[in-house]
Amino acid sequence: MNKINIFWIILVFIIPFSVYADEPLIKNGEQLSMKRCIEIALKIQPTLMRDRYVVMQKEAQLGQARASYFPKVDTSANFTRNYPVSDTKDPLFSGLYLSQYNKNLGSATLNQTIYDFGRTPANVFIKKLNLESSRFDLDTTAITVSNNVKSSYYGVLKTKKSRDVNIETVARLKQHFDQAVMFFEAGKKPKYDVTKAEVDLSNAKLNLIGAENDLKIAWIMLNNAMGIDLAYEYQIEDSLFFEKYELDVEDIISKAYKNRPDMKSLIAQKDSAEKAVELAKREYYPQLSGVAAYNAIGSQYPLGQGFQAGITMSMNIFDGFLTTNKVAEAIANKKTIDAKIDSLKLQILLDVKQAYLNLLKAKDSIANTEVQVRQATENLELANLRYGAGIADPLEVTDASVSYSQAKLSNISALYDYKIAQANIEKAMGNK
Repeated sequence: MNKINIFWIILVFIIPFSVYADEPLIKNGEQLSMKRCIEIALKIQPTLMRDRYVVMQKEAQLGQARASYFPKVDTSANFTRNYPVSDTKDPLFSGLYLSQYNKNLGSATLNQTIYDFGRTPANVFIKKLNLESSRFDLDTTAITVSNNVKSSYYGVLKTKKSRDVNIETVARLKQHFDQAVMFFEAGKKPKYDVTKAEVDLSNAKLNLIGAENDLKIAWIMLNNAMGIDLAYEYQIEDSLFFEKYELDVEDIISKAYKNRPDMKSLIAQKDSAEKAVELAKREYYPQLSGVAAYNAIGSQYPLGQGFQAGITMSMNIFDGFLTTNKVAEAIANKKTIDAKIDSLKLQILLDVKQAYLNLLKAKDSIANTEVQVRQATENLELANLRYGAGIADPLEVTDASVSYSQAKLSNISALYDYKIAQANIEKAMGNK
């Protein structure tokens, strides 16, 4: 291969990877959909990374359990130099210490479990179930992360729209204040009208400051839900509008019991606990293993060599009731998981019904607040016309303005509650 070909390989394959590696997760000014926000969270959220590492741990534990199926080979080598020091002529003194010599020892040993009365298969099966449970736990965390992103995403939209209502209120009350000043200077309205309009405008500005702060906090919560820092500047798509979402509550409950990964995780844990009871009882049985060794030993080369092989059976006769208590612990653990499953079923039922009722409430609230917004708009327009015609006092304008703002904010809150209830139903069913 010539140098030119090597150059093109580097150019085509290596350089693009380095470019993509440096590409930011979110481009400044980018507009993100909710789907894109969830994708980012599922990729980098630390809580998900933590559970992914737990899955890796369980995979390694399964590999360790399977190791018992394979033989174990050990080797050792030893060199000893013996130095005589003194001879007391004691008949019990070992003759080995009366001369100076070298001792060389080398060995290779193979040990294979022949039959352990099902200990290894049971342990492997338990580790498989634990791995399966950890994967379901990862799915549960992913659903929670997705739900948090949805809630924070709608939270930004809600506070943003609420901030816009406050901006509109300030602009409207500023216009009313200017009108009151003009009427006062023309001698058509008393000083009270100007003072009242100025107080209303100041209160509206104060509310706007609070709304701006709420929006900043909402952005921080969305960043936190996605697992990103505050270095990114981006926008999100507006999806805070009414979109009919209908499911039968019994159908939701059925899907939740069937699809929830946290329920699947507990079922896997229950199966593992049942197998753990069997494994604990296996300790009452003997264990049969075979051993073979090859040794080389001597004080001079070539060393003498030999081979040995044998079968060993070991069985515990009395262990201070250790095995008995292990069995009792395994049974108690299984019963604990049974109780957790029953508890989760009740929690699923509560989550579904609560979210469903909140959805119905928000749906009715949206219809009601839309009527309120229409009525408040008409009332505000009428109050402004009456004040401009000189037949209404400033209190009427203030009341109409407050009613209009409250109606708009109530409608925004109802839309937010509807979206959150929908997201909670999806979470309750085990959907991301």
